[in-house]
Amino acid sequence: MWLSRLNKILSNDEINEIRNKTVLIIGIGGVGGYSLESLVRMGINNLIIVDNDVVDIANLNRQIISLNSNIGEKKVEVAKKRILDINKDCNVITIDKFITKENILDLFKYHIDYVIDACDTVSTKIEIIRECLNRNIKIISSMGTGNKFHPEMLKITELKKTSYDPLAKVIRNKFKEEKRKIMVVSSTEKGIDINDRTPGSTSLVPSVAGILCASYVINDILEGLWQS
Repeated sequence: MWLSRLNKILSNDEINEIRNKTVLIIGIGGVGGYSLESLVRMGINNLIIVDNDVVDIANLNRQIISLNSNIGEKKVEVAKKRILDINKDCNVITIDKFITKENILDLFKYHIDYVIDACDTVSTKIEIIRECLNRNIKIISSMGTGNKFHPEMLKITELKKTSYDPLAKVIRNKFKEEKRKIMVVSSTEKGIDINDRTPGSTSLVPSVAGILCASYVINDILEGLWQS
């Protein structure tokens, strides 16, 4: 069994509980790619991956799916090929779209247990969070990782408890009247000011943010099982 090492610390029932969940990942870049990698290697067997971009040479410094050999290829297709090379039995749905308010409902035509929001567009993040709240779907949303060097300053927290994160501040203001918990991965690191709307990025912070998003999903599944 390819999950035999995982089976040393989780029972067959626990692994099956993980395997049977469906996770939607929006954005397969620096954050989302590592979320995807972690979930696949933890045994998640049903994945919906969303991205409309192609692999670019500028992605090589931080995106796990990006290689010189696949520059120019669609990210969702590159990611699907990688997933199936890890677990040939994984069920993968690819959505090659830029998600907006107008087409966001296309994502929710499928059964979804969890959403990982790893997209870059603020308006899209807001719509995704709002739609998940309306549908009672658990979501973990990655906040800003650009211009930062310290992954140890990342944490899984509630949106309302974030600080030193400009992206989180914008989204927090949109949901300031919301009473339900909105879970995010956010850093308390003050990023370097580069006076550019396009942030710089390392391989250090986005990767760990992605793994933390995956960790939230896996541990929530297990905690639900252990408490039942």
